Order: sequence, then structure tokens, then C-alpha cells
Amino acid sequence: MTATASSVWVWRAAFAVACALQLYGVYSPGSPGPEELFPGIDKIAHFGLFAAVAFTGLKVGVPARWLLVALVANTVASELVQHYLLPHRDGDVFDALADLIGVAVGAWAGWAVVRRSAGTT
Repeated sequence: MTATASSVWVWRAAFAVACALQLYGVYSPGSPGPEELFPGIDKIAHFGLFAAVAFTGLKVGVPARWLLVALVANTVASELVQHYLLPHRDGDVFDALADLIGVAVGAWAGWAVVRRSAGTT
């Protein structure tokens, strides 16, 4: 296996892990992490989870249109599920905002890396 082929598999694995962590983080019945270390840490987690999926998804070649639509839909769905279906979770508009900012930053970074990689090959 060449270094490039190995790199592709590493990025695919990173994308799969990012997706799994995101789904666990937003759909687990209880708080997925330890108690808050400081106020707002959950917003940082939301931002990071969605940014990671957007970045790694674009890096592995998931079509941007489908990836970004799925992430925005998941932002809305996850907060509704948390609010209405998970008794120990609360839907929060600020979590959704952190998700959307994460998607935007992750997509921007992903496009920048993909564009730079395309220019150097």
C-alpha cells in the first residue's frame, strides 16, 4: 500500500470516528461527557463535533452538498430529539448555533485543505 493510499484510509477512519462521536454526543440519553468543567464547554463540544465531521467529510471526498445538508438537518433533528425524546437532555438553540458555526468552520477548513492539496498535485 502506498503512502497516499494509507493516508486515504486514515482520513476515512477519522471521518468514521468523527461521525460516531458526533452521533453519540448529540443522541446519547444522558450527558455524554463529565459534568461541566466550566460554563459553555458543551458549546465547544458541539462546535468541535460538527466541525470535525464537516472537515473530515470534505477531506475524504463526500460531496459538499450532501454532507452540509445532512449536517444542518442533523443540527435541527438532534436538538428536537434532545428536547422532546430524551428525558435527561434539553434542546438548546445555542447548541444548534454552535453546531452550525462548527459546520461552517469545518467546511471552510476542509475546502481550504482540499483546494491546497489539489493545487500541489
